[in-house]
Amino acid sequence: MNSIQAFLEQCTKAPHNLAFYENEQSLDYLGFKQKVDVISAFLQSKAIQQHCIATALERGITSASCIYAILGAGGIYLPLDLKNPATRLNFIINDAQPRYILGQGSAPAWLENKTLWIDIDTFKPINVPISYIKAQDSDLAAVLYTSGSTGNPKGVALSHQALINFSQWAKNNFNLNAEDRIASLAPFHFDLSIFDLFSSLSAGASVYFVPNNLSLAPSRLTTWISEHKISTWYTVPSLLSFLALKGNLAKTDLSHFKRLLFAGEVFPTEQLIKLADLLPQTQLYNLYGPTETNVCCYWQVDRETLQAKQAIPIGKAACNAQLSLNAATGELQVNSLNNFSGYWQQGKLLKPADTPYATGDKVSINTQGEYLYHGRLDRMLKCSGYRVEPAEIEQCINQLEQVQQCAVIGIKDTTSGQRPAAVVVLKPEASLGEAIKPLRQMLAPYMQPCKFICVEHLPILSNGKIDYPSIEALFKP
Repeated sequence: MNSIQAFLEQCTKAPHNLAFYENEQSLDYLGFKQKVDVISAFLQSKAIQQHCIATALERGITSASCIYAILGAGGIYLPLDLKNPATRLNFIINDAQPRYILGQGSAPAWLENKTLWIDIDTFKPINVPISYIKAQDSDLAAVLYTSGSTGNPKGVALSHQALINFSQWAKNNFNLNAEDRIASLAPFHFDLSIFDLFSSLSAGASVYFVPNNLSLAPSRLTTWISEHKISTWYTVPSLLSFLALKGNLAKTDLSHFKRLLFAGEVFPTEQLIKLADLLPQTQLYNLYGPTETNVCCYWQVDRETLQAKQAIPIGKAACNAQLSLNAATGELQVNSLNNFSGYWQQGKLLKPADTPYATGDKVSINTQGEYLYHGRLDRMLKCSGYRVEPAEIEQCINQLEQVQQCAVIGIKDTTSGQRPAAVVVLKPEASLGEAIKPLRQMLAPYMQPCKFICVEHLPILSNGKIDYPSIEALFKP
């Protein structure tokens, strides 16, 4: 079944209910479908079934309509993060090999292969509704690029089954309905957006796009949530911590705010306690899972059991996932209909060898049968909700003309969970400031190291590998 089928049913059931709201622009379900029809009609004429189609648009109604149109035409959507440097964007495009890139206006200067570009504003309206392509559950629906352990981004390929299984579970588990107003701030290349795009419309709810400038203005963001009577929001802990600290929550009417979901990084318990106290009537949920599994665990916050010095659980199985532990390492393994279909590389699907999926996260089970998270077994970082591989940052730093060698680790940050930090060996007479200046154009903002330390040589273990514990010690106060 196609991932957009539940949305189409809502179009028949309540065509004039509000579907999207963005910067004073409102669009009902029928109006949104009409936008989708125009784009999907063009894509169907190009026979794009099971071909990757990229979108180069900011989060919003137009981008959402392209994603639904791609799925309706039987294609696979690939949302590009336009905040990324040109080198990373072009790497992803060259690796994914999309048939087209959908955008507005002329092809951007950063795009190397401009023949892929299609300006959707040139599409002509159509007079009749179109039929959408039926999909098999195993057909691919999305490719979301994450930071790769090889030093390059990698595409996580998700099937229609994976999107449907999660979106229906979330709709039912959180009791979403047509009265709900869902705040959407997650960029579409981030897997949290699957909730905003699919769980919401499958329930007939309304999606309100949070203006970008409010993410750095917590009191104004709280006012916006209140004014628009938002009932549901799925976001990252670092932003919620900021909101609890400076969002004026206690003095704002948030009586409509029924549920708050968070994922992507560890929520420091002291900050969660503060948020829970400020939102006594709001249900809070901790959701856990890598992009490869989407959500596989969840825990409804129990305010009575929260203790400042004790990490919160990631909870019990979600989405009917089957969870197990590697007896030797404590690694969490997941078997779920949410699980990814494989990695998308060089325009093809490479199926995973491991079943169930090994998360790389160390966990244990408490006396209540809840899973507890104890960190990564490898080096992966979680920065502002994004998954970041230090190897990718190292690769970029090592390309710098004045750098001989480097190593990247994660250090704790009170607002974003972790931040990358780098130790570098510079060439003789090189200046650190000048050496690292090109990184601004090479790495996304959340991947930029927050601290640099210059050393004469990197510490090495007896086996010749870099001594990362010694490097971590350099950043301790």
